[in-house]
Amino acid sequence: MATFEDDKPMTLEEKKLIFASSLGTVFEWYDFYLFGALADIMAKQFFSGLDSNAAFIVTLLGFAAGFLVRPFGAIFFGRLGDMIGRKYTFLLTILIMGLSTFLVGILPTYAQVGVAAPIILIALRLLQGLALGGEYGGAATYVAEHSPQNQRGAYTSWIQTTATLGLLLSLVVVLGTRYFLGDFSLNAQGDKDFGDWGWRLPYILSIVLLAVSIYIRLSLNESPAFARMKAEGKTSKAPLSESFGRWKNLRIVLLALFGLSAGQAVVWYTGQFYALFFMTQSLKMDSSQAQIYMALALLIGTPFFIVFGALSDKIGRKPVIMLGCLLAALTYFPVFQGLTKACNPALVKAQAMEQVTVIHDNAECSFQGNPIARDTDFKTSCDIAKNFLAQNAVSYTNVHGEAGKATVVKVGEVAITAPQAVVVNDKFDEDSAIKIEKFQQDVTTALRQAGYPERADPTKVDGVKVVIILSYLVILVAMVYGPIAAMLVEMFPTRIRYTSMSLPYHIGNGWFGGLLPTTAFAVVAHTGNMFNGLWYPVAIAGGCFVIGMAFLRETKDVDIYAHD
Repeated sequence: MATFEDDKPMTLEEKKLIFASSLGTVFEWYDFYLFGALADIMAKQFFSGLDSNAAFIVTLLGFAAGFLVRPFGAIFFGRLGDMIGRKYTFLLTILIMGLSTFLVGILPTYAQVGVAAPIILIALRLLQGLALGGEYGGAATYVAEHSPQNQRGAYTSWIQTTATLGLLLSLVVVLGTRYFLGDFSLNAQGDKDFGDWGWRLPYILSIVLLAVSIYIRLSLNESPAFARMKAEGKTSKAPLSESFGRWKNLRIVLLALFGLSAGQAVVWYTGQFYALFFMTQSLKMDSSQAQIYMALALLIGTPFFIVFGALSDKIGRKPVIMLGCLLAALTYFPVFQGLTKACNPALVKAQAMEQVTVIHDNAECSFQGNPIARDTDFKTSCDIAKNFLAQNAVSYTNVHGEAGKATVVKVGEVAITAPQAVVVNDKFDEDSAIKIEKFQQDVTTALRQAGYPERADPTKVDGVKVVIILSYLVILVAMVYGPIAAMLVEMFPTRIRYTSMSLPYHIGNGWFGGLLPTTAFAVVAHTGNMFNGLWYPVAIAGGCFVIGMAFLRETKDVDIYAHD
């Protein structure tokens, strides 16, 4: 049996096991992130019964649904992992993930079966989330327990790259499918084919990755630390009560959540998902172009996961992660403003020259981020005005007007009064429909005359600057994410490690991170400012920095085998 007290280099066989474990995890992340890469199309295919702005927000909620159940997967599979072993637990998780992803590819759409389609889609997302909730803790624990003590950050950082590589793989497959269908050549038929049915191919192809992943994981051996503990009869009989029923361990779980994983989560999802959604939704970039830039940034930024993991072996996990959170909190606003200038300079120029103002009676205005809203739910003049601007991603300034007065949209000096609407049988009556259409046409005309572009001009995008900015965001992700697996493993004893580390990680990433795109876009839709959604990650990352610096202790020198 191997000795765990020394720092001997890992054997070739151990490196192969870690590589195999990481590769399987890449495929699982690929499955999970396809939904995010295809968010705009999923909105049209499965939520077409809603107002277009609400449809996208609900799609993001569907994306978030998989994250919301991850803590429950962490509890269920974490308990299994601490009782029966690491290997068989995450063999089961990848089977659930792969089959759920494949079924999305053959699922009927809203147009074909109505409301049953989004219900089944969300159910499959929930299954994916449960599986992923059990995956990460197992993979991170498995790799850490195979690693030499003085290289644990470097080796576990390979597991940390898998989420980014899974996202990259999903983007590459989506872009490759689009290219195959002629989408890249601005072929209208190719674009239509991908939107109609081509989006299914990346999901269906995942069955091949599932077969490869199962083959890989069947070849793995059990973690040596768990095998030794099992042989000595020291496995936990009740990992849940040991992890969360005793204050000594529960305190560490709470610190891991609020001082570590919550901040890491919002930095992760801002840098890789929110940035992508921001480019396509707020800055109106072509989705293929945005995905290419993001893919390039991921290629540039991914090696830094290893860099920061290895650096944490030398200077500590805490300073690397805390610095990443601090930089994110301090730089997100100027970075996203720079991204706006690089992606859509015409929009920036128009906003500077001819600002859009909405003058309204606040009592008339409802919450524009309502995820289940229909067009007919917005019938006051304020709601009609703001809903149209939100659907077209137009930033505006709110000005409170006189009570009882109709809402006025001003584009520079051009003022357009929004109508009131009458709803009959869940539809605008004919007179209201005509007035609303006229209002929308007048606002659109004023926006175009003021220089507001309908879409970002692909030829005017500063691609080099976009890739540099996105790479910076990915590097921030690498700072907070590269060392975190090692730190979480080192915070908990072997007998309850799978369970204890999984819950704070997945609450942080599933709830704080998974809800970020939905929350941010709802804030933007309601306030009218495209940058206001950033307050969410800035507040969480900043709060995590304060708590982590005050209460977290350094863990890099902990012997993870000494406190079984």
